[in-house]
Amino acid sequence: MQTRKLGKQGLVVSALGLGCMGMSEFYGNQDETESIATMHRALELGVNFLDTADMYGYGANEELVGRAIADRRDQVVLATKFGIQRGEDASFRGINGRPEYVHQACDASLKRLKVDYIDLYYQHRVDPNVPIEDTVGAMAELVQQGKVRYLGLSEAAATTIRRANTVHPITALQSEYSLWTRDPEDEILPTLRELGIGFVAYSPLGRGFLSGQITSIDDLAADDFRRNSPRFQGENFHKNLQLVELVKAIAAEKQVTPSQLALAWLLAQGQDIVPIPGTKRRKYLEENIKAVEISLTPEDLQRIDEVAPKNVAAGDRYGDMSTVNR
Repeated sequence: MQTRKLGKQGLVVSALGLGCMGMSEFYGNQDETESIATMHRALELGVNFLDTADMYGYGANEELVGRAIADRRDQVVLATKFGIQRGEDASFRGINGRPEYVHQACDASLKRLKVDYIDLYYQHRVDPNVPIEDTVGAMAELVQQGKVRYLGLSEAAATTIRRANTVHPITALQSEYSLWTRDPEDEILPTLRELGIGFVAYSPLGRGFLSGQITSIDDLAADDFRRNSPRFQGENFHKNLQLVELVKAIAAEKQVTPSQLALAWLLAQGQDIVPIPGTKRRKYLEENIKAVEISLTPEDLQRIDEVAPKNVAAGDRYGDMSTVNR
């Protein structure tokens, strides 16, 4: 497995990470045994960058990751997030970036993960009611206390990233980036590169759509959150299927899967980009990992650009876009 540097502070991770969210929530049924086996297999194959958050499964995902890495903490670059609050009934209660909450959230995550420190700690969403300087100031205190090694933001706007970086060096920004979400190319990536901040791409397979495995809304479980995603609904769904067919055609010519092509394309966008495809099965993990071996020519990249230009996807990324890019 190749490695990549995130930021200028010394963090080195595998070129692909593993998003663990779906192991606990949002993507249908869960299988703890297979999920833990998937994390262990990832580590065996050199994927050391595991991504979770305190809101995934209302804390259950952190506990699951903690169990998986209990006897192999030194092999893992562990990333988690705080800021999206949920009630005891798992309802969403809003975003909290208050300094006192930053400390409370970190302590709670450390307890659930059963670790002494977190490698990369992100603010999951920016709190519009708390100056980013105050939130990052509290996060910096966690670094000073040895509870956190590196700091990150998620779905933050360029101006917010600049302000945060003046308080404490930001190592990575995590945001959605894929062949059907190329918004970061406009302003975010140039800002990150100017400041020396790495980019962690979540949903690099378009929430599974770019895998080519989803051809009907009925392919999704009844409780799968994608059923409520604008890009998976009505006419948007059918338009986006057309994009997938074009990606599948190029992948077939390259003798790779659509998922591998989509990941290889992202990896080719810069050495500072680390995709974190999520999966809860070893089968798909092993398929995704092979993307690092794929070499795309300039001609390949041009063809992909032509079939998947900016703004090609039909529909918003979320039903409510008010919490992103602020």
